Parts: sequence; C-alpha cells; structure tokens
Amino acid sequence: MSTTITLKDIAQKLNISVSTVSRALKDHPRIGPHTKRRVIAYAKEVGYFEKKFGHVLDQETNAIGVIVPKIRYHLYANAISGIEEIAEAHGMHIIICQSNESYEREKSLVKQFMDLGVAGLLVSIAGETKKFAHFEMLKSYGIPLVFFNRLCDEVHTDKVVIDNFRAAHNATTHLISVGCKRIAYLGGPEGVQISNTRMQGYKNALERMGLPFDESLVAHCSFDRESRMTQARKLLYAPNYPDGILAFSDQIAISLMIAAKERGLRIPEDISIVGFNNEPVDELLQPSLTSIEQPGYQMGREAAKLVLRRRKDPHKVIDRKVLSSHLIIRESTNKNKR
Repeated sequence: MSTTITLKDIAQKLNISVSTVSRALKDHPRIGPHTKRRVIAYAKEVGYFEKKFGHVLDQETNAIGVIVPKIRYHLYANAISGIEEIAEAHGMHIIICQSNESYEREKSLVKQFMDLGVAGLLVSIAGETKKFAHFEMLKSYGIPLVFFNRLCDEVHTDKVVIDNFRAAHNATTHLISVGCKRIAYLGGPEGVQISNTRMQGYKNALERMGLPFDESLVAHCSFDRESRMTQARKLLYAPNYPDGILAFSDQIAISLMIAAKERGLRIPEDISIVGFNNEPVDELLQPSLTSIEQPGYQMGREAAKLVLRRRKDPHKVIDRKVLSSHLIIRESTNKNKR
C-alpha cells in the first residue's frame, strides 16, 4: 500500500464506503460498534493515524491530557498539582481542559486529545455524562485512560477513587452521634456514580444505627446554583424538615446553610450539616462547615502513576486504587460547643 494511507484505501480493503470509514473514525452514532472496531483496527494496522497525525504526535508524545469538570473545584486544583508532579518527574507535561460538566464538551475534548495523540488521558467525568462510547473509542486507539474521583463501571480501565461508601457512612454516623434523627441526603445528579455510592453509605449507616430510611429525605440536584438552592429549599421548607443533612459537596452544603438561614433555622441547634471536599472557605463560614477531607493531591499522583504504567505495559491487569478520607468536625455539627 502507498505510504500515504487514505480513507479510500481503508474503504476498499474493508469493502465499505469512504463516508462510512470517515464516520467510523469520528465516532458517528449512525455507525455500529462492530464497523467502528473493524475500521479502527485496520487503520491502526496500516499506520493511518501515524501518517495523518505524525507531525502532531512528534510534538505531543510526552503530553498527558487531563479533563476535569471544573478547574476551580478545590479537589481538582489539588489533583492537578499531584498529576503535574509525577508527570514532570517522568519528563512529561500535561494539557488541562475542563468539561464544565457538559457531556458534549467532554466528548469533543476526548476526540481532540485522540487527534493530538496524547500519551494518556486522565478524566473525571462530567455531571451530564450518561453515555460512555467516547471513552471506548479512546481505548480502541490504544491511548491509556484513567478515571479519577468521578468514574463509571461501564468502562473497563484503571481508576482512582476515595472510599465514598465509607466516607458517607462515617459522616452519617457522626450526625447520628450528635443527636440527629431525621437525616437527609442531598446528592449530585443521579447519573453521577459516586453520588449514588455515597447515598448507599448514608443508607447503610441509618440501617446499622437503627434509624428508618425515608425516601422523602433524599434529593438530587445539578451542580448549578439554581438547582442547588431549589432542592435545598424543598428539603428545609418541608413541614417536617430534617435535623441533619449529608451533602454531596461543600457547594451543596453551603446552599443548604443559606436556605436554613433563610428559614430561620439555627445551625447546628436546629439542623446539622456535613459537606464533602473540605474547601478552604469552610473554616471561614459562620458557622464553620464540617466536611470530609479528600486526598486530592494523592489522587492526582496515583492517577498519573497509573497512566504511565499503562503506557509502559498496555496489557497489565486493570487497577483500582481506593484512597482513604477523614471527617473534619467543625461548628456546623458540633452542638457541644454552641
């Protein structure tokens, strides 16, 4: 075959149309998965990607892509620092993009990183993402993929998470220990796997401590302020409002604190609140916010190590790193200090 591999060459070999080849390489939804796999496998075999993107690949071979929901989230700022430290130690550099919680943007970024030929990709999934074909396409290109913090079990690849079940269980047990009996959970979007895992930890703690689970005390919200405030008000303006709440994140917990103050509820005397992430602002709030400290920096380091190992040995056993977290108790639950 000619040293310049074309779409027509691939189409003729596979006995399909040029447009089908083009769409398959672009992950078009009209092309079935079997055809996509055939096209990509043959394109890799004949070096189509190297010929097409060779000049870019030469420049970006030592680049690792990173996609996070929002860079301003404290957890991801710390994780990026950890990723960068490991990457630099191995002569690599990183390219950071944010999905802004958008599935379409995330899918587009994955495609762009594939086209760049990055040495690996680290991803924390967007809040809107419920379909994962773009990650399977990435894997079919042979690009190492590691999920960190937010992930999905549907894609078989390396992952780094905290023990979300245990963290939520411990936080709920803490709320019970300070006297809360009607404990709510305000989670993130229902499609976010770690939100559902935290809800299971919350339910398990209620069961173990002999408290009933009440579905009316569970709510979900998107990550925008309007959704957070709407769901916070629904919980706190109910006639029989909860006396304790575990929130999916500190941003959601802060919305709950605002709604509680709007209604005239005292924190923690009338209602105790626990968040996730231990944002720097938590200490400055009035009252200060009890929150679960997540090892973002360590998470980033471990994710970067995994992607480098996968690059070195593509056939190694899939790894899932589970990191510990701990509860930072402050005034929003510490009734004994009020």
